Order: sequence, then structure tokens, then C-alpha cells
Amino acid sequence: MQIGKVIGNVWATKKEESLNGMKLLIVAPIDVRDNSEGHPFIVGDLVGAGIGETVIWVQGSMARHASKDINVTIDAVIVGIVDGVELG
Repeated sequence: MQIGKVIGNVWATKKEESLNGMKLLIVAPIDVRDNSEGHPFIVGDLVGAGIGETVIWVQGSMARHASKDINVTIDAVIVGIVDGVELG
């Protein structure tokens, strides 16, 4: 699992059938101190996240397992919205 910040939405009227009904968001990877850690990318949203929220995302086979459809054409999905981070 990784952490990121939702920075935008993506609308696609024509897409792979397995993606129908899935909201697509743009996520920028961050570290636990909210510093940028790479290039933004598109993810499927499984939890109802919105722009500005910090999220937990997974990719690869874990993304397909999280979506409950092993045949979905997806490489990354949001699986949680972060309420807070505590560093000790």
C-alpha cells in the first residue's frame, strides 16, 4: 500500500467495459510528511475519495483483488481515505 493526494478527476465516455461505473481520479504519490514522491497517475476509486484528500492506494494484482473482479482492466485503485498520520 502507498499514500497519495487526489489532485483531479478523469472522465472517459468510452472505456473498457470492465471500468464502467468506476470513478477515475488523478493521484500524486506523497510520503508520510506530505512531500511529493513522483509523477501523478490515474487510479480507480473504490471508496468515494475526492480532490484534496489523502488516500491509500494499491497497484497490480492487489488492485484487481480489491475491485472484487479479477478480470477488471485496472492497475491501481484507492482502497482508503487517510484521516491522519502519526509519526513517533
